[in-house]
Amino acid sequence: VQLQASGGGLVQAGGSLRLSCAASGIIVNINDMGWYRQAPGKQRELVAAIISGGTTNYADSVKGRFTVSRDNSKNTVYLQMNSLKPEDTAVYYCNVIGSELGPKGYPDRFNSWGQGTLVTVSS
Repeated sequence: VQLQASGGGLVQAGGSLRLSCAASGIIVNINDMGWYRQAPGKQRELVAAIISGGTTNYADSVKGRFTVSRDNSKNTVYLQMNSLKPEDTAVYYCNVIGSELGPKGYPDRFNSWGQGTLVTVSS
């Protein structure tokens, strides 16, 4: 399964951006969808995640500012980022976990990552 992320860019502090990540392939079902980020010199960290039942989980640093959502009909996960801060500057990666149709015709588990999209917040 391949992921295509989009929506990054340059924004001033206090501004907003919306990231999208679409999964493509012979997908049987999707369980977890989420967003991670990695700032220069730092480890990759979880930003937000949403499971198949709709339960969400956020990093403390983004609670109240970011909203993760998903459109199951489009196999797409979104991240609405409001009130952006310079410390939100990072490369954002989407991650999707689910099952795809394997070569033998049975579901195979997949854990795919997007290519990363850069978000830069200027002060």
